[in-house]
Amino acid sequence: MSKYLPYIILSPQPEVEETFAVYQATRQFYEEVQTRSEFQRYCHWYRTTAAQNRQDLEKMRGEPNIFRWFRRQ
Repeated sequence: MSKYLPYIILSPQPEVEETFAVYQATRQFYEEVQTRSEFQRYCHWYRTTAAQNRQDLEKMRGEPNIFRWFRRQ
């Protein structure tokens, strides 16, 4: 049985290691691209929401304050 062991357990080939290194680099690149595009989408959403909130605040400042009528101070 031990004479067949070298045929069963293959030693890692340099080309296989290089292939895995290329795969890992490619995967890291796409993860970085995805992370950056998600962050860019978040920044766009944040800017849009902030602009809408500022518009709503200005609109609310122009409306009469009903709570002052109840407090009468």
